Amino acid sequence: MQVQIRHQPSFAVARLLLAPGEPAQVESGAMLATSYGVHVQSQSQGGVMKGLSRAFLAGESFFISTFTAPQNGGWVDVAANLPGDVQVINMDGRVGWCVTRGCWLASAHGVQTETRWGGFKNLFGGEGGFLTHATGQGQLLVACYGALETVTLQQGEMVTIDTGHVVAFADSTQYQVRKVSEGMIQSMKSGEGLVFDFAGPGQVLTQTRNPAALIAWIVPQIPSRR
Repeated sequence: MQVQIRHQPSFAVARLLLAPGEPAQVESGAMLATSYGVHVQSQSQGGVMKGLSRAFLAGESFFISTFTAPQNGGWVDVAANLPGDVQVINMDGRVGWCVTRGCWLASAHGVQTETRWGGFKNLFGGEGGFLTHATGQGQLLVACYGALETVTLQQGEMVTIDTGHVVAFADSTQYQVRKVSEGMIQSMKSGEGLVFDFAGPGQVLTQTRNPAALIAWIVPQIPSRR
């Protein structure tokens, strides 16, 4: 599979170029268009229980769509729900990646995904306590809300990032989730909740906008029914 991305950085669309008979896995509902003859099949990856864990724990769709190119090859265009960028992570089979809630977009056939527990405290951050863990070889596509930035940490280097701004991070990093301020009053004053503390070596992908903050702004604007 080869990937071409256009309309960056605000409204990115990724084109998955597939060889004859080659499949690719795509988040349900992310397909924008395909070349004629591409076959699609939607199913819960790994069975019903894994599908439920993806949907209710990791914040992804219950079904995963598998697009398979016909004998002359083909392409699939995919895009995320929110406006923002798309990043391709080229996985070499040695280092896995954790992808936060709603950021997994697509992956090559050689990449396997499963739901992983991200820590009890993370449940209270609004981003969900479970992560999508990707392993294997091939391209992993992640989407973000806003622009995407890469933080590269050297051995022993540390950084603190708000949980709502983390898109994905390499397994080589170490992390913990904590309150940004001690005590509920201080957290309310700062307007922040939970943060990730990352330690290198490894990379962390971040988004410049927070989907939870968007929801918090929209909800009060919706007229209530009396």
